[in-house]
Amino acid sequence: MPPREVHVQVTHSMLPQKIEIFKSLEGWAEKNILTHLKPVEKCWQPQDFLPDPASDGFDEQVKELRERAKEIPDDYFVVLVGDMITEEALPTYQTMLNTLDGTRDETGASLTSWAIWTRAWTAEENRHGDLLNKYLYLSGRVDMKQIEKTIQYLIGSGMDPHTENSPYRAFIYTSFQERATFISHGNTARLAKEYGDIKLAQICGNIASDEKRHETAYTKIVEKLFEIDPDETILAFADMMRKKITMPAEFIYDGRDDDLFDHYSAVAQRLGVYTAKDYADIVEFLVDRWKVKDLTGLSADGRKAQDYVCGLSLRIRRLEERALERAKQAPSIPFSWIFDRELKL
Repeated sequence: MPPREVHVQVTHSMLPQKIEIFKSLEGWAEKNILTHLKPVEKCWQPQDFLPDPASDGFDEQVKELRERAKEIPDDYFVVLVGDMITEEALPTYQTMLNTLDGTRDETGASLTSWAIWTRAWTAEENRHGDLLNKYLYLSGRVDMKQIEKTIQYLIGSGMDPHTENSPYRAFIYTSFQERATFISHGNTARLAKEYGDIKLAQICGNIASDEKRHETAYTKIVEKLFEIDPDETILAFADMMRKKITMPAEFIYDGRDDDLFDHYSAVAQRLGVYTAKDYADIVEFLVDRWKVKDLTGLSADGRKAQDYVCGLSLRIRRLEERALERAKQAPSIPFSWIFDRELKL
């Protein structure tokens, strides 16, 4: 695996008395957060969107899927593969949630509201990677062995979201990430429809719908934290924004390309699936969603953090303009996921 930049790892930065806040919110979480989960029997399953291997028409259904996939360009498949690999690294995300002081699942089957949420959220998310993986396998358009190696590398590398074992930071991170994946899957759905593959558009659209529901839950948790502990929450928000929200797949590697995340992100930017503008839009959305501009009674540091966060989206948009200028000179590079065919970044 390529060498990773090592930075000082801050752990358990949250004051012990803050853990009591999350224990006191158990009943609230049961009534307000667990309600955003769907019963298993009401959830879609991957098989709802795929050829039925038990039916006589299976071969014909696969043939139709492959015919539709032939019309879709390589750059779309690179982005879809990157999205699928991100979803498949789910063990890492459950691990990350279970590092959090005050909300972790202490036993593996704990009956606290926080633990129930983490396990059920993971179970719902697990359908996403399963579905995209099977679709890509059947499409015949991608190098599955290279993709499988990439997934193994990524899960082995983990992730480093800089959350310091703090639920304040982590739930800000997950609020941002669920919004980002909602946007990304929504855009792959839109493009699939434009390319004439309505089934693939339904696949991506249903995944986006799950991400939206999960975003609602996580943003509601942070909204509650702003209500009961505004100073700590605004300081955590500003800290996460200063460190930048790293994507869960930032350590993505296929055994060949040390800069694979940057290359995959550049293709996603060019296609309009997930862009620097989206990042700025999410910051703006969360500032509005949590009514950050209206916060009062903050400490001096809290007011500074408030000013920083409220002015951030404008600064990001200026940087975005420069990045777009640089992107015009981007080279073409091969992607192992599509049998080393070259794509312009």
